[in-house]
Amino acid sequence: MRPDDRKYTKSHEWVKLDGDTIKIGITDFAVTELCSGNEGDLVYCDLPEPGRELDAGETFGEIESVKAVADLNTPLAGTVAEVNVAIEEHLEILSRDPFNDGWMIKITPKSKSLDVDGLMDAAAYEELLAAKEA
Repeated sequence: MRPDDRKYTKSHEWVKLDGDTIKIGITDFAVTELCSGNEGDLVYCDLPEPGRELDAGETFGEIESVKAVADLNTPLAGTVAEVNVAIEEHLEILSRDPFNDGWMIKITPKSKSLDVDGLMDAAAYEELLAAKEA
């Protein structure tokens, strides 16, 4: 089961409250879908500059593998406070640890509540994935 200390989106991002900021990343499912289990298939990641204002639902970057390109979306409005630049140079981090070292951006949110439409707890996200596989 995925970590239950964060919320998930239907587009396979996760968000986690981290002090005054919120970390955003992609799930292990998203990584697997992009690279079919071969971490070498991830070839490019474009993340925003700190200070960029984001609206809920806005695309903040993209990740590319040899087989697909996926937009990275923020479910919450806020300002980019920090970017995990290690991801852009070492995409294998996403394959090894998408939920901790693999965070992509931290935002200073307009609201610290993770109880917003479109965010699911870990159990609901697991149900979503099970329905996809059925």
